[in-house]
Amino acid sequence: MSKPERFPAIRVTMLPRDTNAYGTIFGGVILSYLDLAGGIEARRQSPKKFVTKAMREVIFVAPVHLGDLVTFYTRTVRIGKTPISVDVEVEAERLGLGGTKEIVRVTEAEVIYVAVDEAGHPTPVIDK
Repeated sequence: MSKPERFPAIRVTMLPRDTNAYGTIFGGVILSYLDLAGGIEARRQSPKKFVTKAMREVIFVAPVHLGDLVTFYTRTVRIGKTPISVDVEVEAERLGLGGTKEIVRVTEAEVIYVAVDEAGHPTPVIDK
């Protein structure tokens, strides 16, 4: 069984405001976009309101640099009664001065969201 196709939920160029003192992008900036991208995927599956329940093991395997074009790819892993699990893959595209282009895998995480009603109580993701 093949994996479902991944969806490019967000693409953003990293700017000076996103950098730390060493010129690389703060991990928290990437985490914020990662959560946002996963939420976009959850909303693609259901019009419900979702809250983030958990992020499973975010390990940064490469830094993100100023000017990198970062893409957050999403794929729905599982839809339960009230939760939805989304895999988010993060890649940085580095454009060199000579026209070279390098794609670097940055991180990947499974993010679990829970559908909630107006009172904040869990509600079914899909109405039956």
